[in-house]
Amino acid sequence: MSSFAEKFAQLSLNDQRSILIDPRVQANIGKWKPFYKILTDFNFIDAKIKHSDFGVQSLIADYDLINDSELLNNSEYNPDQVKTLKLIQGTLRLSAHILVKDKMQLAGQLWGQMQHFAVPEIQTMLEVAKQQQVLPWLRPLTSNLISPGGSLLLTLAGHSDRVNAVAITPDGKRVISASDDKTLKLWNLETGECEQTFQGHSYSVNAVAITPDDKRVISASDDKTLKLWNLETGEDERTFHGHSSYVRGVALTPDGKQVISSSADKTLKLWNLETGECEQTFHGHSGSVNAVAVTPDGKQGISGSGDKTLKLWNLETGECKQTFHGHSDWVTAVAITPDGKQVISGSWDNTLKLWNLENGENERTFHGHNGQVTTVALTPDGKQVISASLGGDTPKLWNLETGEDERTFHCHSSCVRTVVLTPDGKQVIISSSWDKTLKLWNLETGEDEQTFHGHSDSVNAVALTPDGKQMISASDDKTFKLWNLETGEDERTFQGHSDSVNTIAVTPDGKQVISGSDDKTFKLWNLETGQYERTLHTFQGHSYWVTAVAVTPDGKQVISASDDNALKLWNLETGEDEQAFHGHSSYVRAVAITPNGKQVISGSDDNTLKLWNLETGEDKRTFDGHDNSVTAVALTPDGKQVISASGDNTLKLWNLETGEDERTFQGHSGSVDAIALTPDGKQVISASSDNTLKLWNLETGEEIATFTGESAFFCCAVAADGVTIVAGEFSGRVHFLRLENVS
Repeated sequence: MSSFAEKFAQLSLNDQRSILIDPRVQANIGKWKPFYKILTDFNFIDAKIKHSDFGVQSLIADYDLINDSELLNNSEYNPDQVKTLKLIQGTLRLSAHILVKDKMQLAGQLWGQMQHFAVPEIQTMLEVAKQQQVLPWLRPLTSNLISPGGSLLLTLAGHSDRVNAVAITPDGKRVISASDDKTLKLWNLETGECEQTFQGHSYSVNAVAITPDDKRVISASDDKTLKLWNLETGEDERTFHGHSSYVRGVALTPDGKQVISSSADKTLKLWNLETGECEQTFHGHSGSVNAVAVTPDGKQGISGSGDKTLKLWNLETGECKQTFHGHSDWVTAVAITPDGKQVISGSWDNTLKLWNLENGENERTFHGHNGQVTTVALTPDGKQVISASLGGDTPKLWNLETGEDERTFHCHSSCVRTVVLTPDGKQVIISSSWDKTLKLWNLETGEDEQTFHGHSDSVNAVALTPDGKQMISASDDKTFKLWNLETGEDERTFQGHSDSVNTIAVTPDGKQVISGSDDKTFKLWNLETGQYERTLHTFQGHSYWVTAVAVTPDGKQVISASDDNALKLWNLETGEDEQAFHGHSSYVRAVAITPNGKQVISGSDDNTLKLWNLETGEDKRTFDGHDNSVTAVALTPDGKQVISASGDNTLKLWNLETGEDERTFQGHSGSVDAIALTPDGKQVISASSDNTLKLWNLETGEEIATFTGESAFFCCAVAADGVTIVAGEFSGRVHFLRLENVS
């Protein structure tokens, strides 16, 4: 505990409160200098966040006092200092969803977002934050989190599964989200706080719409029903039964008296919102009806279907007035322009199409996404559309008239489920299928202040050179990169694979690197020149993706793991396949070789680990205990124990000789995808799809420290010094961190 914290803890509750409300006191009397000083003081920031009567939202509100009339009239009021306070407030707002759950991450979040700002008060604040930490923590060595002042404004976190749909209240102040966790949540868009949770559906909630009077919300679910909720109380007022399969979409008529639903039962239904009566059923599609929208005059509805078409319906008669042909795969999203003359559709054929609603003509096709388009949203003026896909790219803003891609959002995750615009068209909310959150972006800024040097797609693996001076990262962008570990600089990019690079390993002499890819090969490279040389090898033999590789301690052989359920042992000099290891009943995800080079341990989607004799290929032992895929394995330095990571959100420590499960490490809320041991074998780092890195005591199983990134962590490694940690994200970011205060 710091000296400030010790003194603060000894104060009475009233005295503590007096200190923590001081910014408001200073603002009320117009004292700019004391106001500025206290809100740039790390000790004050830390104390207020940790105090049970205040917290991060109360602290964020303090910074809004910069607009107080008493302060504005003060002669010492300094615009540059105002910018500094806004940066600190922005950092706290970006981190609020993390700090609400884990107040101990304050220092790490400040360092990760702010160390590149050359502002004396910010640099002093960061240094004090570092000095005041007495417990172990992970300190970012580079500013590689999204920084304040850019497009991202805040993150809404609270759902326990992916978010499928979002709707904003007419006043633009609140947002409601629907999730696979069977709930809806109502959020305050200014503070990011969850104000209400709506429970009642028995399966995933797929769609949501808010009535024009802002009083009720309608939801659609995989439980085959729609529900009408009171927005203020959360009460379930009515359930609509009638569909025979999943309800995929909902849209309200402009007067708020009727709702139209679309379903996997190939129909749409028009309901009376007041009575719950089904007034009309629309037949005509030959596949699941995935999306629906109503024209501004409330007379027509447009639907998008798995039969690859859109249909225009007369809502009064149920007549199909027009069918729109052109997409080559499922139509998943539709939106109607404000003038009611055009409709934009998104499809699993990776395109958007603009249609004339009157004659059915396809006026324009928008190409640019790498995967299935999941959502479209029009700006209030009808001049632009935002779309998103599941294909490894990010949301895009298009000019509706020219078809030009005007902007890409470098957001938290490329697997985006939905986008929705605020009524003023100035902000957009984007939800992801990976991290279970919603993010609010400023649509007008158009840029991020900090440029991140990294990959353009997921980082799948990292490895360190034996001298501890360089790091290598492998990515879905088909490349791997060589980094200077001291500076964080990208020194070289290796190109040659034709698909994702999943795994890398460095030879013991540090001169060569082996990469494994979804192109079913792994390659041997010269690390110094960066060249894939003809004299080196492409190893071909697996019938499916290569997921992991490991080099024997003598550097003469390499073992590879594959989604073909097998491992193979190769001669590194000749490229010859010397041994095949069969026994797993599903994909092999991980591999590690014992320090003596005589045995190999593998992890598989069959939920087991296996110990093999490297010379004979004999399956010596199977380790059962995980409830999901084994995603990573690592051996202790003495070779007596192995630690495994799993999709069941846990790590396990095993006795290699007996096969006994000695310890289970619990704490992650998502799949654990990578692990790395410190050189002394006392601690282990885990990387998870819950966006965190965690440090554990290997002997006790205690969780020591946590760092939260922007998206799922897929890989991690520890340098020879035992304190430098590198990790790769789904977003493409590469993190360099230092483990502080660990003896």
